Amino acid sequence: MDAVTVVGAGLAGSECAWQLAQRGIPVILREMKPEKRTPAHVTEYFAELCCSNSLRGDQLSNAVGLLKEELRRLGSLILSCADATRVEAGGALAVDREGFAALVTERIRTHPSITVVPGEVTEIPAGEVVIASGPLTSDALAERLRTLLGDAAALHFYDAAAPLVSAESVDMERAWMGSRYGKGSADYVNCPLTEEEYGVFWEELTRAQEAEVHGFEDSKVFEGCMPVEVMARRGRDTLRFGPLKPRGLRDPRTGHEPYAVVQLRRDNGAGTVYNLVGFQTHLKFPEQRRVFSLIPALSHAEYLRYGVMHRNTFLDSPRLLDRYYRLKTEPRISFAGQMTGVEGYVESAASGFLVGVETARRLLGQPPVDFPQETAIGALALYISNPAVAAFQPMNIHFGLLPPLDRRVRGKKFKHEAISQRSLDILAQTAPSITGGKGKVEI
Repeated sequence: MDAVTVVGAGLAGSECAWQLAQRGIPVILREMKPEKRTPAHVTEYFAELCCSNSLRGDQLSNAVGLLKEELRRLGSLILSCADATRVEAGGALAVDREGFAALVTERIRTHPSITVVPGEVTEIPAGEVVIASGPLTSDALAERLRTLLGDAAALHFYDAAAPLVSAESVDMERAWMGSRYGKGSADYVNCPLTEEEYGVFWEELTRAQEAEVHGFEDSKVFEGCMPVEVMARRGRDTLRFGPLKPRGLRDPRTGHEPYAVVQLRRDNGAGTVYNLVGFQTHLKFPEQRRVFSLIPALSHAEYLRYGVMHRNTFLDSPRLLDRYYRLKTEPRISFAGQMTGVEGYVESAASGFLVGVETARRLLGQPPVDFPQETAIGALALYISNPAVAAFQPMNIHFGLLPPLDRRVRGKKFKHEAISQRSLDILAQTAPSITGGKGKVEI
C-alpha cells in the first residue's frame, strides 16, 4: 500500500500520523524542524506547545472535557501523552511542556509504520496527503496553498503567548498556593493586588509600548487568546472579571478575597517554571518586565520566556472542506489542525484524529465512521464544513455546537453533563468499529 504523506508534526499531524499507522497505513511524516523553525517554536520536539501548557478543563460539565474523554476512549496519542505528563492544575489538564512533547516525539519516531523525513516542504506532495503544517505554515508552502485555493487561504488572526517565570524568583511572602474555591490540590501561585496596586498596574498596562506586528489590529485578535493589554483597554475592571478575577480565592493571611489576583500555573513537572495565566501579550520585552513587576509578588521575577505574538493563518473551511477535512475539489488532499479553523490544542488533535481514522478507513475499503453532531469530535468537523456558517472564524469546542437534549435538565452543570453522557453513549456504539473491537484503547 502506498504511504500517506503528513506534512507537519504538530498536535494534529502527530495524531493523524499515529492513527493512520495504528491501522496499518504506512506514513511519511514531513517536518521542517530542526532544520527550520517558526518564530513561535523553541525545541526540536514534535507537538510543541507554543502558547499555554494547559489543555483546559477536564470535567464532563465542559465541552473540552467531553472532547478529551472521547479522544481518550478512542486511543488518542495526544491525550495518552498528556495524561502521562500531567502536572497539577486544579480542574484543568496541564502538562509538563517539554516532557509532553518529548514523549509524543519518542512514540512517533519509534513507530514501525512511520518514517520521519526532516526538511521544509515547499510543494504539495503527490498522492494521499494531509496538510497539518499549522497556522504558522512556512512562506513557501503557504504560497503554494494560495495558488491552489485562492483567497480562501489568506484569512488570518493574531495569537499570543504568556510569559514564563522561574518559581524561585516569585516572592512567596506576597503570594500563596491554592486553587479557586479550594478545588483539587493547591496548584496555583496566587499573587494578590490591592485596589491601589491594581490601579497603578492597570494604568501602566494600558500605556505600555507594544511590539510592532505587521497588520495587527485589536479586531483581528482571537478572543480566546486576547493579549492582556488589549483586554485592559476595554475598561478598568475588565481584567478583574477576566484573568485577574479574585472570586473563590481567599488570602489565608487575611481571610478575604483580594481586590484582584494574578495566578501562576506550573509549566513543568518539577515545578521550577510557572506561566502567568491569561497574560498573553505582545508588549515589548522591556515593557513586560517593567509593567508586570508592578505585581508585588513578581517585583523581582526572572523571565525564562517573554510573551510573544504571531500571525495565524486559517482556511475558509466551509467553502473548501467536507466533514472529513478533505478538499472538495481534490479529495486526495486533507487538512488538519488550526489551519482548518478549529482553535485550541485539543481541538487540533481531534481534527488530526478524525482525518487519520477516516482516511485509513477509506484506503482500507471500510465505510466512514461519520462521527455524528452529538459527539464533540463530529460537531467540530460539521462546524468547519458547514457552508451555512457566515463570517467563518476559528472556534473552540462548546456545547452550542452540539444538538440540545430532548428533555429538560435543571442546572447548567447537570445539563452539560447529560449532553456529555449522551455523546459518550453514542460513541460507545461505534467505538468497536473504530478501535478494532478493543473498546477503550491503551497506547
